[in-house]
Amino acid sequence: MAARPQLPGMRWFLWMRNDVLRIGIYTGVCLSCVFIVWLLVANHIQQLEPYAGVRNLIAGAAEMLLMAIPALRFRGQPAKLFASSLTAWALLTLTYILMEMHYTLLASRIGAFRIFMLGGISICFVAVFQWVFLMCAEARHRHMVESAQEAVSASRHRIV
Repeated sequence: MAARPQLPGMRWFLWMRNDVLRIGIYTGVCLSCVFIVWLLVANHIQQLEPYAGVRNLIAGAAEMLLMAIPALRFRGQPAKLFASSLTAWALLTLTYILMEMHYTLLASRIGAFRIFMLGGISICFVAVFQWVFLMCAEARHRHMVESAQEAVSASRHRIV
């Protein structure tokens, strides 16, 4: 059999085989795009100023839906959920830092470090909650299996 031809420069894309990084970077890019559009609409379309509350609600909901991508993809793997979500949030924070350079009043609202910590702590909370939930589910499953095994062994002793 002939070997698959390898295009030059394909090694650079080997990181894309890692689903944690791939989902994290994809989600981070999508979060950054929503954030940039949010800023552009808020600062350059004056006709939507009376609807600022609705605009912010829609943009915040879009950000939360996008952050659900790693949570849903890695729902049984808290460590991968944490790594992927933190990668996405780090990309959003880098975008925030870049936007602070252009929109100078953005830093007075909330700083980039606070944004990163807010997201990181939230992500950590979700990952720990999922880990504890999985541990409780595993303990319940083992208890149910042991109870069933005890019932089977008790019924065998009564028959004999």
